[in-house]
Amino acid sequence: MDLHTHAKINLALDVLERLDNGYHRVSMIMQSLELHDTVSVAPCDGGITLTASTQSIPCDETNLAHRAATLFFEHTGIRGGATIHIEKRIPVSAGLAGGSGNAAGVLRALDLLYQTELGEETLAELGARLGADVPFCLLTGTALAEGLGTELTPLEPFPSTAVLLVKPDVEVSTAWAYRNFDLSNAGKLDVDGIAAHITDVEYVSAHMGNALRTVTVPAHPEIARIEQKMLDCGALGAMMSGSGPTVFGLFANEDMARQAYHAFSQDDCFVALTRTVS
Repeated sequence: MDLHTHAKINLALDVLERLDNGYHRVSMIMQSLELHDTVSVAPCDGGITLTASTQSIPCDETNLAHRAATLFFEHTGIRGGATIHIEKRIPVSAGLAGGSGNAAGVLRALDLLYQTELGEETLAELGARLGADVPFCLLTGTALAEGLGTELTPLEPFPSTAVLLVKPDVEVSTAWAYRNFDLSNAGKLDVDGIAAHITDVEYVSAHMGNALRTVTVPAHPEIARIEQKMLDCGALGAMMSGSGPTVFGLFANEDMARQAYHAFSQDDCFVALTRTVS
């Protein structure tokens, strides 16, 4: 079974408070993109074997997709196995939920292949044990994410919009970003207001925000330079996704997005032209 596992961006990301367990309560609007990896899964008699099209991700028990398969078999008690191959197109450590999407794809595929009919709620609960973005990657589309990021409310679909992705040659640890977040910057983004206008691309582009910029941009100022260059190229809005470092720009039409793509194509960074998808 081959499944497309889509990248995501955060049209809004606010950090509200630090909880006693060290995690953070957040409010986010998450959006799927056409850019995707392909996860191929086949049942086997036993064991889990993982391969990938790139050496940039581990293929052992530390890989989130491998952990998803282990969790599935532990939860169901099935004495089967799986061979998994990941064809990577989403850049690694980019704030685009590539690894979370791969894990979601494995859970979905094994549930279908082994006919366990776990249901969406159980799959989401298993996904949340793997990572905060995995439940959304099972849902896809457009959603408000609250709590630890796993409490999802589907929203009206964000209109199909041209998106330019640019990832500079740096990596950002999500744990580092949250650990260094200054709580005096918490709760300043009107996420509910953006959600209420989610079908208005221009409104969302003008009001979207990311609280984690206050941590990541000072450490990696090239992110702000990419955002400004996208705006100079005609983007309706440009912002870092997740904890970074990838920057996305929303464009009114494909031609303007393509011109911006060419403006970045000579830079030392990952560049991709894609669209939002419901």
